[in-house]
Amino acid sequence: MATHKLLLLPGDGIGPEVMGEVKRLIDWLNSAGIASFETDTGLVGGSAYDAHKVSISEGDMAKALAADAIIFGAVGGPKWDAVPYEVRPEAGLLRLRKDLALFANLRPAVCYPALAEASSLKREAVEGLDIMIVRELTGGVYFGEPKTITDLGNGQKRAIDTQVYDTYEIERIGRVAFELARKRKNKVTSMEKRNVMKSGVLWNEVMTAVHKREYPDVTLEHQLADSGGMMLVKWPKQFDVIVTDNLFGDMLSDIAAMLTGSLGMLPSASLGEVDVKTKKRKALYEPVHGSAPDIAGKGLANPIAMISSFGMALRYSFDMGDLADKVDAAIAAVLASGLRTADIKSEGTTAASTTQMGEAILKELQKLHA
Repeated sequence: MATHKLLLLPGDGIGPEVMGEVKRLIDWLNSAGIASFETDTGLVGGSAYDAHKVSISEGDMAKALAADAIIFGAVGGPKWDAVPYEVRPEAGLLRLRKDLALFANLRPAVCYPALAEASSLKREAVEGLDIMIVRELTGGVYFGEPKTITDLGNGQKRAIDTQVYDTYEIERIGRVAFELARKRKNKVTSMEKRNVMKSGVLWNEVMTAVHKREYPDVTLEHQLADSGGMMLVKWPKQFDVIVTDNLFGDMLSDIAAMLTGSLGMLPSASLGEVDVKTKKRKALYEPVHGSAPDIAGKGLANPIAMISSFGMALRYSFDMGDLADKVDAAIAAVLASGLRTADIKSEGTTAASTTQMGEAILKELQKLHA
């Protein structure tokens, strides 16, 4: 049995609490002989700043580059609001994405049947929802240069962020979306703002060309990103795979998150190119939710997104799709039993702490392996 190297980066706020539930799951998989994971732990975000005055140390970056996959918690909080911009907690995550060339962000939005009532939309709009947002992660306005704030004098300043995309960046994220669609419902919706942005014009042209040249069997639709956001809250089940740029992907995936009832429910994967020789790819898996410092240390955090993120690692990094399916089934079974953390609690359900939810999911997984 191959041994896989995992780097755990719990981060800040509720990150260490939800990571603890993943570590419990990993330990059981190892002890049961189902898989073999070698884990190491590092600091990122505010915790790294407190220890090293940087958002991630060179030592932990080296560990990240050597790992088969990174399991990432969350970073940030009011405690670090005043630290220099270059070493703010979020800079650690951005560096990981950039240095590992993690260009493709996969954010599934799945509404478990037991949680259809927890959504802000009507049950019929979200019950059975299963969409995938594919966000380009290393280009666009978050990384484009120049990125400056200039003092113009007389109390005036000018801030500049630059939206930049090259053809190859759009082609490779398009291929990820089309390949995923072939394994799902065979439909891709590309979203941009070609009506007001030149980058949107190029995005549309390149997606159309890649589709015609390489994926004519997949249905491709184009939609303006603002209209797409509206449609996500009007009738989300019309979508299967949505592909979009860094900025719009950031916003649209958070909209999609709330369709499922809570940000605490949704995982994500950030993937690099597949190495031609090893057939492996760099990858980072993280929950969509933030560090939630207001509930940190209280046992209130929902660990499902963190556990689901590990499930995505099983699927996309380690070719353990059957095990990933069982993790998903275990989560669904626990939710169907009525167990709920505070963020998804409703009348008639049973309150659970972070640890109780993690333990319940592990017990269900153990049953599936009995």
